[in-house]
Amino acid sequence: MKKIFYILSIAFIGLAFNVVPVKDYVAVTGKITNPTSDFLMIQSRSFSKKIQVKQDGTFSDTLKVEAGYYRLSDGTEALNLYLKNGYELELTLDTKEFDGSIVFQGMGAEANNYLASKNLLLNTFFADDSLFELDKIGFDKKVSEGSQILTTSLTKAKTLDSIFIEKEKKDVSAIVKYYSESYNDNHYLKTVLVKGAKAPKFIGYENYNGGKTSLEDLNGKYVYIDVWATWCGPCKGEIPFLKEIEKTYHSKNIEFVSISVDELKDHGKWKQMVKENELSGVQLYSDKNWSSQFVKDYKISGIPRFILIDPVGNIVSADAPRPSSKELKALLDELIK
Repeated sequence: MKKIFYILSIAFIGLAFNVVPVKDYVAVTGKITNPTSDFLMIQSRSFSKKIQVKQDGTFSDTLKVEAGYYRLSDGTEALNLYLKNGYELELTLDTKEFDGSIVFQGMGAEANNYLASKNLLLNTFFADDSLFELDKIGFDKKVSEGSQILTTSLTKAKTLDSIFIEKEKKDVSAIVKYYSESYNDNHYLKTVLVKGAKAPKFIGYENYNGGKTSLEDLNGKYVYIDVWATWCGPCKGEIPFLKEIEKTYHSKNIEFVSISVDELKDHGKWKQMVKENELSGVQLYSDKNWSSQFVKDYKISGIPRFILIDPVGNIVSADAPRPSSKELKALLDELIK
């Protein structure tokens, strides 16, 4: 009996010495075909690491990370990663076919191949403009097909941890919700906020020059509205073009109105930006930022957003061309002769 116990003890000791400890870092290697940069960046809100890419497109490094989502970028394109210490990932991709060429191998590959396929699906299946041209039944069927592809991949997965699966299932639900809301907003724009319909109003918005201004105060003129915020990069990118448009049509029967949807805490930033950038036209501050009735009435979910209203208060376009587009000048020239 003692002999058997001794043999078993030796066996367990041998097994203990054969256990490979989990590494406290992520090993990332790979090869990029047609590299566009000599480095890669892996980042999250609290993490940043620069990885050198050799002339032959290969790279290799180790990272100590908190388990979670990260972004890998070559400065031109980017992809999502899910990293945990202990992963040993090998990535191959071709920058000329970026999304469609991403392949991961090694420990952690299943989660990251899933993210790559999800991103490809979002950029093809869901990004197809014809999706929003379908009737409601056709749209719901198409979105259901897309979400089913993702959930099936998660269900069939063999090595994904439960936390990742739970997060991704929630994300699939969020994607479906987002596209459903976008479809409803798009339908609303095409059926309710149509050309010739009575324009939803803004009432008593703070005017940078003092007092309050309402849409009705501008009756008798075309009104070109820019909905923006001080934190919005694309909004600020349109400012030089808007100034040129304002200058071109300065003496015409049109009023240029900019409505800030900045939060109350950024009210001072709004006033400062108007002053420092010498913004002209009618500069207004919305009463409840994103919760303003005007924002809700126009289904504004992203900025900048431009709206054109005619002299009697009817909609010309609830989603008008941007100042930087040639279409705006052509439209204004046609209206204001």
